[in-house]
Amino acid sequence: MTTQEKIKFELEIPVKASPHMLFPYLSTPSGLSEWFSDDVNSRGEKFTFIWDGEERSAMRLSKKTDKFIRFQWEDDVEEENNYFFEFKIQVDELTNDASLIITDFSDEEEIEEDKLLWESQVNELLHTIGS
Repeated sequence: MTTQEKIKFELEIPVKASPHMLFPYLSTPSGLSEWFSDDVNSRGEKFTFIWDGEERSAMRLSKKTDKFIRFQWEDDVEEENNYFFEFKIQVDELTNDASLIITDFSDEEEIEEDKLLWESQVNELLHTIGS
């Protein structure tokens, strides 16, 4: 069975917060559980995200403090897919305005729905940090 290739997409959301203040919400279990999922546990590089009692695990592939963090769902690791999701903080050098750039992969027919889901999640984040 051949599976359809997923398509990479990015969302850029302005954030009124410093990278130093924002990054823990993107990279720590306590921060991620404030907006991304109901609960998050981590052991080393492995993060377990919990939504409505359902668990889904991801491996942290890389991170640079106050810059970005990249995760890959465990089933993508097992299937040797190159899909990942990433949170990147970009600061405009002229205005000093920060943006959160989310990179993810989705099936073509689900991209718009997934973008809306991310926007909803990020709105929760912005509310949490008072941005």
